[in-house]
Amino acid sequence: MSVCGEAVGAGSLPSELVVHIFSFLAGPDRLRASAACSHWRECLFYPALWPRLRLSLRVSPAERPRLEFLMRKCGWFVRELRVQFAADNYPSGGGGGGAAVAVAASEGAAAAGDGEAPPLCPRWLDLLRTYLELVLCVLSSVRNNRNLQKLSLFGDISILQQHGSISNTYLGKVDPDGKKIKQIQQLFEEILGNSRQLKWLSCGFMLQIVTPTSLSSLSNPIANTMEHLSLLDNHIPGNTTLITAVELERFVNLRSLALDFCDFTAEMARVLADSNHVPLHRLSLLVHSVSIMHKSLDSMPEDENWKALTRNSTNLRVYIMAFDVKSDDMLKILKPSIPLERIHFDSYITCVSGAVVDLISRQYDKFLTHFILMNDVIDMSGFPDLSDNRNEDPLVLLAWRCTRLSLLAVHGYTVWAHNLIAIARLRGSDLKVLEVTEESIDFDQGELADQDVDPVHNLIEQVSLGLGRPWHAVMDIELLSVFTEPTCHFYREMQSFSEGI
Repeated sequence: MSVCGEAVGAGSLPSELVVHIFSFLAGPDRLRASAACSHWRECLFYPALWPRLRLSLRVSPAERPRLEFLMRKCGWFVRELRVQFAADNYPSGGGGGGAAVAVAASEGAAAAGDGEAPPLCPRWLDLLRTYLELVLCVLSSVRNNRNLQKLSLFGDISILQQHGSISNTYLGKVDPDGKKIKQIQQLFEEILGNSRQLKWLSCGFMLQIVTPTSLSSLSNPIANTMEHLSLLDNHIPGNTTLITAVELERFVNLRSLALDFCDFTAEMARVLADSNHVPLHRLSLLVHSVSIMHKSLDSMPEDENWKALTRNSTNLRVYIMAFDVKSDDMLKILKPSIPLERIHFDSYITCVSGAVVDLISRQYDKFLTHFILMNDVIDMSGFPDLSDNRNEDPLVLLAWRCTRLSLLAVHGYTVWAHNLIAIARLRGSDLKVLEVTEESIDFDQGELADQDVDPVHNLIEQVSLGLGRPWHAVMDIELLSVFTEPTCHFYREMQSFSEGI
């Protein structure tokens, strides 16, 4: 192409046109296109091209130069920032699995309780040191961003958060005078204080970033227009909470909320039920054994509180994840008037009882859509059997009563083949996801004794017919679509659950 007799190359295109072309490309394609020339490279970080920035960072020193470059370019104007700090290689003796982490944390806490300091692992120290540096890099780059509308931070370092004794020991080594932690907390408060358009604030398991005074940095106009608030942190000691009922009164336009269950009190339910608050649509609650151990269930909402809340918020739906919670505690928590749509049990130590599953199917039959049952308890006697030698299996009753059930995932509990067939027939094609690990499935003696029928082939065929689509048992737990570290799964699902209003 020529203009006025002069050759015009790609580098001579106006910046506005280059930016417009880039707007049609995915992120990786933009990066490749920007390598064409210096002019195109300058157009790559035009603010209109980066309204959203979603990063998954390995907690590794190699990430820092790339992170610093990207945040320097985009941190001052990005409107939606989501960052996940992922420690993908946990330095545990068990190879990084969740069970090994839980056991190591429990042993460390026990040793600390006996007056012995938990053993210090150099790799843990490096992990925590790098994590603090990456957090500082992210927060310092957006501290003066007044256009920020959504801020979501997730720290996948639960290995250092299971027990305060371990966390404090390691923090004392990498940040002996607490300067970095104080700087992180100050930067976070500056971001909140400088915000002018913030609608979504989500902070999950970010080691000591949020304090009980952090939300006071938000101005009243911003607090009044906030639509989503998520504050989750296992590291808070004692009875300290990240938000009080009095503080919650400022958030009159809140549509979704995510908290530790022990922090969601009856008084908070009364505040949200007040007519001056817009109806709440999504409530995500994490019930953690560590939290119950250090806090209390005495202040949790009673059934009358849930009734009042649902009267003001008729479309409210609740998502609960229970991690290593005793069945007796769950029976106290599961009030009849909770509009429970999703529940996820995950355990390394305890097991869910059939009574809990039966209660859920009776109380929440009109709402329940997702039911996940995960168990990594190592027991030589085999997986627990929810049916408890009864004719009525609780999972079958769940499928029968809960007519809106669309996802059922089970690992680490005995699921009898004939019951699995019954579940598929009861829910049919409406059960969009049915995932059961192969090792969880058992056959009765009659099925095994019939030489004319292959029990496994018959199971696959009958379940497939019931669902109206091909079905197979999951060969390995890691192939489960719901498999991930519990806190990571909860945070990811909470985000999509809250956005699905």
